[in-house]
Amino acid sequence: MATAASSNFDNRLHQTFPVLSDTEIARIAHFGTVQRFERGERLFTAGETSPGMFVLLKGVVAVTQRDGLGHVVPIVRQGPGEFLAEVGQLSGRPALVDGHAEEEVEALIVPPAQLRALLVAEADLGERITRALILRRVALIESGASGPVLIGRPEAPDMARLESFLRRNGHPYHLVDAAEDPGAAALLEQYGTCKLLAVCPDGSVLVNPAEDALARCLGMVDTAEHNELFDVAVVGAGPAGLATAVYAASEGLRVIVLDCRAFGGQAGASARIENYLGFPTGISGQALAGRAFVQAQKFGVEMLIPAKVTSLDCTRDNPMGSLRIALADGRAINARTVVIASGARYRRPDVPRLSEFEGRGIWYWASAIEAKLCAQQEVALVGGGNSAGQAAVFLSRHAAKVNVLVRGPSLAASMSRYLIDRIEATPNIELHPHTQLVKLNGDSGEGLTGARWRCQTTGNEHDCAARNIFLFVGAEPETSWLEGCGVSVDKHGFVRTGDAASSGFPARPATALESSVQGVFAVGDVRSGSVKRVGGAIGEGAAVVALIHQHLSSTSAVA
Repeated sequence: MATAASSNFDNRLHQTFPVLSDTEIARIAHFGTVQRFERGERLFTAGETSPGMFVLLKGVVAVTQRDGLGHVVPIVRQGPGEFLAEVGQLSGRPALVDGHAEEEVEALIVPPAQLRALLVAEADLGERITRALILRRVALIESGASGPVLIGRPEAPDMARLESFLRRNGHPYHLVDAAEDPGAAALLEQYGTCKLLAVCPDGSVLVNPAEDALARCLGMVDTAEHNELFDVAVVGAGPAGLATAVYAASEGLRVIVLDCRAFGGQAGASARIENYLGFPTGISGQALAGRAFVQAQKFGVEMLIPAKVTSLDCTRDNPMGSLRIALADGRAINARTVVIASGARYRRPDVPRLSEFEGRGIWYWASAIEAKLCAQQEVALVGGGNSAGQAAVFLSRHAAKVNVLVRGPSLAASMSRYLIDRIEATPNIELHPHTQLVKLNGDSGEGLTGARWRCQTTGNEHDCAARNIFLFVGAEPETSWLEGCGVSVDKHGFVRTGDAASSGFPARPATALESSVQGVFAVGDVRSGSVKRVGGAIGEGAAVVALIHQHLSSTSAVA
């Protein structure tokens, strides 16, 4: 067993830090330029935009992790034939590590645009490089020693909020318990009564930041005006949106994707998807979405995450004659077509004080971060769909007991059989049919401290000291940003497409995934009549690209 484990480790290390042959370097040379660095010179700096991928031709570079508190941890020393980069360099994001020359260094620098071109043009070599880029990002996340430093109490609700945001966006971070680190405690004290600090790699300090403020500090989103005209603007980075982006960009269209939270959507929060074609042992939603996210960047998709869309102007009353998307930060995105892939959020049940505890004991997803908060505790989960079932099974491995509350008589009407069987076989999951959550207890300091639920058939009520409750109740479409642009929605707010949307077309019927506004399409959970499954969403994302080509061809012919 030890020999097998050692072999697996060596194989993973080889895949993470492969050595390129002279022939392979010659193939890469067409995509970059040679630059020289003196001994001690910095090639790239954590928190600052990296020029791209470095292929070492001569000399040795030391790669280290450095956090905002000044801690430095060595990662690896790389020499001739090795390359320095990770996933962030695909899109020109700030470096997460430092690299300095230990001696005179000569390197081939491949900038982001050329790196993407290389990965597409050199398929076999591109596969090796892409795998290494992904494994390096995974290693940085697992090390917990790079990225921003989060200082506070690990069990604090606001800490869980920021951890979840960073983890769902695939960004490494370093958590420091102020109670155990004197330096962190002293820094926290400098800011008075605040309970959480985020220290960015460049040394900037944020006091209990919102997610978008932290994202700006980390360079996760750019500040460029984006005055160019995109062929496709995709609003939503769930499975449907990412599939649209990958297929459209791989076919030469200029694509931008916007999402206000993280890539993956609701599916990204699924602990394990076991009925997705081609993954017989299952795959986590985060892993599936993460692969699609990297794939989209490989084909040159622009990513603005997090970026909140506030409205869509469909008048085309502008010099470009384009559809125009307004962002909360004041910027606007111009596109020839728009794909609505904004999905649906879990419904907020009518329970007093619910909003007070959101992110402070009330959760709409179940990741490893929330599971850690539930260790050996009793928790409650509301909902009877597949996402609820996946979350219940996942949480049962950490919590002492998982109470599943459903309004109906059983799970049979809304959950896949394999999940029902697994729940029934898990001893610390208890199903409560005909049951509704009616009361939440707690305060602003401690967050949620308990809840009460009621059996609708007997009227009996039960008080539970659950400090964490997970809500997977129904779905409400994310379509408020469409108000005023003429996109038709059904009585529940989901976007009508195809025959149901054709009343807005004077000359021709709407195509299958087209809304009531020409050039505006809808895919995935946000679309009226969709199957609300990951496989279906990805299929629609792929299918809509042909309809986009058809629309662009017809409008070009008219022009």
